[in-house]
Amino acid sequence: MQIKISSITQIPIYEQIEIQIKEMIMAGMYTPGTQLPSIRILARELKVGIITCRRAYDDLCAQGILVSQPGKGVFVANIQMEHLKNINMELLTDQLKGICEFARASGISRSELIENINAIYNKKEE
Repeated sequence: MQIKISSITQIPIYEQIEIQIKEMIMAGMYTPGTQLPSIRILARELKVGIITCRRAYDDLCAQGILVSQPGKGVFVANIQMEHLKNINMELLTDQLKGICEFARASGISRSELIENINAIYNKKEE
């Protein structure tokens, strides 16, 4: 699995795993029914704890993105991409609330924040 863990970001490792699995599903790298690595194998590959990987898989199962079949493994659920996009939009909204609070506390104006977001977003598209 092509997951990259960053120790620089403040995003917890389990969330980094969740985000990247969702991105891979949305990009079509993993289609419904695709079996994902076991928790133990994923933990070994990423050099993280088993509990961290279990948390990521459990959260994705709770969101309906993955399905766990006892004795068989974890599989990509048969989901609509619109459903996944809605879940991501909720997560983004939560993160943006924190960013807005930080910006206000730091004296950064709305226009400065939006300008910064536009610059970052446009840089990603290049």
